[in-house]
Amino acid sequence: MKKILCLTLLGASILGANELESKCNNGDLIACDFLGLQYYDNQNYIKAKDLWTKACNSGDALGCYSLGILYKNGYGVKQDYSKAREFYTKACNSGNFEGCLYSGLLYNEGQGVKKNHSKAREFYTKACDGGNAVGCFYLGILYLNGQGVKQNYFKAKDAWIKACDGGDVSSCYNLGLLYVKGQGVKQDYLKAKDFFTKACEDGSSLGCFNLGALYGNGEGVRQDKKIAKEYFGKACDLGNQDGCDEYRKLNEQGY
Repeated sequence: MKKILCLTLLGASILGANELESKCNNGDLIACDFLGLQYYDNQNYIKAKDLWTKACNSGDALGCYSLGILYKNGYGVKQDYSKAREFYTKACNSGNFEGCLYSGLLYNEGQGVKKNHSKAREFYTKACDGGNAVGCFYLGILYLNGQGVKQNYFKAKDAWIKACDGGDVSSCYNLGLLYVKGQGVKQDYLKAKDFFTKACEDGSSLGCFNLGALYGNGEGVRQDKKIAKEYFGKACDLGNQDGCDEYRKLNEQGY
């Protein structure tokens, strides 16, 4: 939440609270958003809510999204998923793609609304088309599992490529799995290795573990138990117990 607002409001970061309040009172909605964030950081959620309500009522998408955060988590208000969805949707319709993502998540989980994967897909698609990598990730999951859509590995792949390119590590890992299994693509261990490498380098324990498995089995790469051990060790360091077990086995074998 803080990261999103800070990125959006970087230009206001050098202003003091008094100046922000003056600007907000004069109709500067970005100032209202940023001042709300300051109150939010100080856990004065009531004051943050008042400022974000003012911004949202004036058509500010970020203010609406921020109100959704408060209602979803019960910060300064009674937790209310239905109201959270209302504000997320309003934000989404005004061009805030994070709002689209969270609207989709509420429909996907049935929070504040009846669970509806088809509606979730609509919002994930809007988020993804707007450049939201996490929205692309969840869209791919729906196509993978055939939830709210006909199962389609090709579309899952397309969504995850956009997500992976946008920095979503889980999507990079999932692409590796598609190439290992030959789902929606021709089986290609070399390409799987590329995606697992990207995931591993970005901190995915599963990406590192699967790289270890490829090197251990000689799939898409020349078999090399020492390199396999290295990647299993990385997976272990990232909290993957299977990686720890495989590292120990190879270590006992003298690799």
